[in-house]
Amino acid sequence: MGSELVKPDHLDRKAVVYVRQSTQHQVIANQESLKLQYALSQRARDLGWREADIDVIDSDLGQSGAAAAHRRGFKDLVARVTLGEVGLILSMDVTRLARNCSDWYPLLDVCGHRDCLIADRDGIYDPGTPNGRLLLGLKGTISELELHTIRSRMTTGLIAKAERGDLALQLPAGLVRDPSGVVTKDPNIEVQERLLLLFETFLKVRTAAQVMRAFVGRGLALPRRDRHGDLRWQPATVSAVIAILKNPAYAGAFVYGRCCATIAPSTSTSRAVESHAMAQRCSTASPIAANADTR
Repeated sequence: MGSELVKPDHLDRKAVVYVRQSTQHQVIANQESLKLQYALSQRARDLGWREADIDVIDSDLGQSGAAAAHRRGFKDLVARVTLGEVGLILSMDVTRLARNCSDWYPLLDVCGHRDCLIADRDGIYDPGTPNGRLLLGLKGTISELELHTIRSRMTTGLIAKAERGDLALQLPAGLVRDPSGVVTKDPNIEVQERLLLLFETFLKVRTAAQVMRAFVGRGLALPRRDRHGDLRWQPATVSAVIAILKNPAYAGAFVYGRCCATIAPSTSTSRAVESHAMAQRCSTASPIAANADTR
């Protein structure tokens, strides 16, 4: 199954299959989509390419197409096209290559200059011709619009949940959710005592830098959660101290998803400090905070 656009000059160069999925969850869960993308190698063979001349670039699995900054595979693809090594780029659709016109159109320019074809599930296009560039340009614009639409829907849903007081993001160290979703104190007594000591120390010294010096001087670490939500003990820094002091969850408040619905500080000292922290946080929070439930 050939194509009149495929010339001997194209067949003398490589056919590159570009494989990408936006998140690691998609890589694991959407195996059928992954298989379909890898199967594009067969299409290259049907178009006349030899097996040895077909390359697969899949180093961008788990990377969003919104920007090319962190996509090493896409950068490598553009470089190879620029050097004249590629005669055909195959992708399931243009959203795999780019969801940003600032990345998409430079690729079209390079492909047009180097006489490199682009193919997706709908057909084969020559970016060097007006019709080919028009169709690819429309596909790229629609792809970018789809990304905006997806983000808009997700943001709207998050805002709606936040306005109801139902948006629950990751809790800071010292707080956990029980099976029913109610926020309670971490049963780890050492974590509770370390946080209480931080609040009490702040009331005495009045600055985050002094709190940090006091903790460092005594060799005390701070409980923190990493990006996976696991508890880690880390050296005290000014930024870590400020983050704890300004976190509204410790004041038993809800601010755009930071929810601590049933927690109230247990001592008057910590209440004063946490109220101060909450006031500072709310002064810089998003407008949603003004309408959020404080419980």
